[in-house]
Amino acid sequence: MSDAAIPKRLLLVAACALVDADGRVLIAQRPEGKQLAGLWEFPGGKVEPGETPEETVVRELREELAIETKVACLAPLTFASHAYDDFNLLMPLYVCRRFWGVPQPQEHAALKWVRATKLRDYPMPPADAPLIPFLIDLL
Repeated sequence: MSDAAIPKRLLLVAACALVDADGRVLIAQRPEGKQLAGLWEFPGGKVEPGETPEETVVRELREELAIETKVACLAPLTFASHAYDDFNLLMPLYVCRRFWGVPQPQEHAALKWVRATKLRDYPMPPADAPLIPFLIDLL
């Protein structure tokens, strides 16, 4: 059996486009020492066993940004599917306009509020970039 015949594992990751009152989207810069360091991404993370993607977003926003939201405040927008070398990534993107607290970087190098039309000015991982047109249409 050749390497090409070995199926890649599927990684389910949930992401969030946090939108402020001015219609800007929060992006977070991956820290040094992590895969894809320096690139900008939508906050989120791996869906843990027994967790829904929505529950993942709520948990990740708390862990990564020190803010609170509720599942009811999340609206599914689109998803990304990307084949990396060693796994396939499936990433639903939720929009959240209702949250409590001021986002603070807990795990990222920096945070930035950006207009959707300016998101392409920031280098992003290959799975995040295709989500931008949907945010531009929405916002």
